Amino acid sequence: MQKGFWVLVIKFETTSYEQTERFGEELAKSLKEGDIIAMDGDLGAGKTCMTRGIARGLGVTSHVSSPTFTLVNEYEGGRLMLYHFDTYRLEGEDDFIASGLDEYFGKGVCVIEWSEVIEGLLNDAIKIRITGSGDARVIEAETRNAIRASKISEAVRKAGLALL
Repeated sequence: MQKGFWVLVIKFETTSYEQTERFGEELAKSLKEGDIIAMDGDLGAGKTCMTRGIARGLGVTSHVSSPTFTLVNEYEGGRLMLYHFDTYRLEGEDDFIASGLDEYFGKGVCVIEWSEVIEGLLNDAIKIRITGSGDARVIEAETRNAIRASKISEAVRKAGLALL
């Protein structure tokens, strides 16, 4: 998030990939056209796992996999299109824009793994950081929008998880 702006942080823990997916599924129910989910965390932290849940919550039935080598995977068939990005191999914001990937913004729901690479382009995104090891994950969701924060907290509750 940009410095100088207030940020609402929702923090919770998952103890299995099923719980991480369930949170993503519940979160997706409140997403709308143009929403951006910016995810960061170590390799294997659960970014793609959460994206699978988001896809399921949108009604996407296709198999969701990491777009590491394609940069973006498109999933249709749900109530909104899902665009799943992996910016790990990009050099930065200019590389993202030169690739034409910014043209997806405002369409469907965009989920961006390794979002720190293009952080300056994501002013209004829901930022999610996943940390932990083994099955336990601490997830921090940040937003500058109080209504979104309420919906994120509600998704945590509906997924059967507790705020930290």
